[in-house]
Amino acid sequence: MDVNEIHRGRLIDHVQLVVRDLAASRRFYGAVFEVLGIPIGGEEETYFWADELFISSASSPAALGELTGRHHLAFQAKDRAAVGAFHAAGLAAGGRDNGPPGLRKYHPGYYAAFLIDPDGNNIEAVFHGEHQRSAPSVRVTF
Repeated sequence: MDVNEIHRGRLIDHVQLVVRDLAASRRFYGAVFEVLGIPIGGEEETYFWADELFISSASSPAALGELTGRHHLAFQAKDRAAVGAFHAAGLAAGGRDNGPPGLRKYHPGYYAAFLIDPDGNNIEAVFHGEHQRSAPSVRVTF
């Protein structure tokens, strides 16, 4: 993989999802990441990635022919509007509703939406309310 710059958070280094239909997943994740401002890398035949999320077909060398089970992934959104845009884009790109945009009781200000991706994974976009960040991400260059 030829990546000259990556961005990392604090806890998770990377996640790999092995999917049945790579093209359907590329459409879904391409749509929701576009509205969240996350670029997709890799237009390979068996995988693509976005920051620390790698999505591959079962035929990719890293997958060993096995599909992953159901996962829950939550992506950060910059505001409530981005959560709404995520939900709309995901529905338009083949996702299924699993909870419309709105406040949740997890903590004050937790505003999220949930979608089921083409492989049954529960995908969330969340805005945690007004806050300040020291940086948008940790930038690692090679």
